[in-house]
Amino acid sequence: MRKRNILIIAGGVILIPALGLAWWLLSPLFISQTVDEAFPMAAAAVIPPEMTRAEAEAEMAAAAAADSPAMTETMPAGGPVALASGQFRDVDSFHRGQGTATIYRNADGSHLLRFEDFRVTNGPDLRVLLAQSPDPQSRQELQEGGYVELAELKGNIGSQNYAIPPEVDPAAQGGSVIIYCRPFQVIFSVAPLLPTG
Repeated sequence: MRKRNILIIAGGVILIPALGLAWWLLSPLFISQTVDEAFPMAAAAVIPPEMTRAEAEAEMAAAAAADSPAMTETMPAGGPVALASGQFRDVDSFHRGQGTATIYRNADGSHLLRFEDFRVTNGPDLRVLLAQSPDPQSRQELQEGGYVELAELKGNIGSQNYAIPPEVDPAAQGGSVIIYCRPFQVIFSVAPLLPTG
């Protein structure tokens, strides 16, 4: 009887952490997280008196995505400038992605990565990477080409912003944007970047 109780307790000690780990690894496949961040306003931005801040942000984001001259009507020279942009693509039939990734240079010289109309297959511990390779197909290609991790992915759906650290040169590092699953070391989606100018 005592041996049986010890086995039940030992089984519980092993089973509970195993179930927790299984939930952490598998639950993102069934649960989506939506983020909807506005395009950040530059310090030098001039908002016309007839516009609200929200309207100006919406117009700037739309103008940047459309590469329209309307951007310069809202902002003076020296406002955010789109440097490179690309479309997220599926890696395979399971790891799917869509939307636009754009790198901006702000008036103060800082850089920002923005996702628009973004959606990717969810997974555990997804990360946003800037890779030197323009279109890595595997973890090996990603590692051989080199990359910089920007942050944990905020959500698998929706518009979002990621600051690029000052020590990272997007021109040298920005061949593509990668959504990467750290625990399984798998690429979920790739957005090859092309200069916008």
